[in-house]
Amino acid sequence: MKIINLSKGTVLAENASLADDFISRLAGLLGRKGLASGQGLILSPSTSIHSFFMRFTFDALFVDKNRRVIAIYPDFKPFRLSRVFLGKNITIELPAGTILSSRSQVGDQLQIEK
Repeated sequence: MKIINLSKGTVLAENASLADDFISRLAGLLGRKGLASGQGLILSPSTSIHSFFMRFTFDALFVDKNRRVIAIYPDFKPFRLSRVFLGKNITIELPAGTILSSRSQVGDQLQIEK
């Protein structure tokens, strides 16, 4: 899947995977050594994330049902917990530095293409 920040005219991920069932969301990025440039993981639905037992830092965007960014977590380090965002949200996990390089911020409109 491809993730585009329409507000900034940037591509956040060319090759994102979808985790949309209990097992795939539970596993998330666990066991991976990192995310390569252009990769990402979409957790749907998702109201919060954690990085317990993770081995690397990553960026995370919380996105509402209209695909608008409602929170950003740049450089989300291992053994952290995000706050809870109520509603039918998704979380997009990206390689560390993606938020900074794309200038993504709260309020940006995203597009997800299959």
